[in-house]
Amino acid sequence: MIITGADAIFSGLVSGIVATAVMTLTEIPSWRKWGLLGVFEWHENQLLSTRFFHIAWNKLNFKYIFFLHFLNGSLAGIAFPLLLSVLDIPITRDYILMLSVAYGFALWIVTLVAIHKPITGHSLWNHKLGHLPSLASLMGHLIYGLVLGIVIMKTTNFSNW
Repeated sequence: MIITGADAIFSGLVSGIVATAVMTLTEIPSWRKWGLLGVFEWHENQLLSTRFFHIAWNKLNFKYIFFLHFLNGSLAGIAFPLLLSVLDIPITRDYILMLSVAYGFALWIVTLVAIHKPITGHSLWNHKLGHLPSLASLMGHLIYGLVLGIVIMKTTNFSNW
């Protein structure tokens, strides 16, 4: 399955931005209920932004949190159609949805299970807020994957695959 690089990048970028926006909307209830510690991605981005942009660690800065959130979501969005284009499997619309949800799960594993505690000092499994923030984060990533797949199907010309 070959798709041109420009098509994959454009489709992935648009899909990643839309999927990140929807994921962000699903994270607002967690933030309202538990604050920054309850939205793992935002908490990571807050701490990373204090290091990258030299802002005070105790000053909540949504501008940088969302900049990093959308940057990560956009880059992950670009990577997905590029991965699909090199797979030697028949790509159907149903299969893209299954793969995109699995991709959202894989992103959760890579970005939270592997790096959350080293960045924030808080365990994903033994979090002081319990297991619900972990489940909310997982659901957000699964929704990201689903929306990513839906938008990719709308923005990609499948005749080139």
